[in-house]
Amino acid sequence: MSDSHPMTVHGKELLEQELENLVKNDREEIKVAIAEARAHGDLKENAEYHAAKEKQGHIEGRIAELQGKLGAAKIVDTSKLDGQEKIVFGATVRLFHTENENSILVEIVGEDEAKTAQHKISYASPLAKALIGKEEGDEVIVKAPKGDIHYEVEEVEYK
Repeated sequence: MSDSHPMTVHGKELLEQELENLVKNDREEIKVAIAEARAHGDLKENAEYHAAKEKQGHIEGRIAELQGKLGAAKIVDTSKLDGQEKIVFGATVRLFHTENENSILVEIVGEDEAKTAQHKISYASPLAKALIGKEEGDEVIVKAPKGDIHYEVEEVEYK
């Protein structure tokens, strides 16, 4: 993963917390579980041992994945973008859906931070791609499987 990818300060903190928990807690707990399973004797037919070793593999894989993501991340402090008129990574945007006449609020974040239920969308999503470079008052057309979706940018802010 040599390409850098944007991430908010908050997103970086969340990944660092997960990494710390994996290293300090989960990794240590699995070492104990493996030692206890080993004490039960024959490793060939020891289901506890094999399950613990498999879990250890998952933990080590996730640790490596998080270290790679954090190493390749380009951290964007969105609070320093305040006053920016154009929509860029980290923007919180209020959109008016012209067909159903509802407003929605979305925040453009890194891929690991995206959570649809919290209206946090990945910068790589079709909606975010359509928004980047636009500003208040602009019309945005998002190509969706069910057809084009029309929005108007009502407000842009950086928190």
